[in-house]
Amino acid sequence: MADDATPQWSLESLTKAYQQGYMAGLTGQPRTRQPYPEEIPAAAWEAGWDDGFEQMRLQQHSA
Repeated sequence: MADDATPQWSLESLTKAYQQGYMAGLTGQPRTRQPYPEEIPAAAWEAGWDDGFEQMRLQQHSA
């Protein structure tokens, strides 16, 4: 595969995807609403969702 055919993701764009996923998980949105078609930003979003969803669960248990 040629280097010019490989998409490049910036740390900023991956951080944004993570933050969006985190907020989605934190607010209880379903994981199936992941908006990214590309694998790398989708993985960042899903990692954020996992962390946000876990935080939501922890807050519910301590309430």
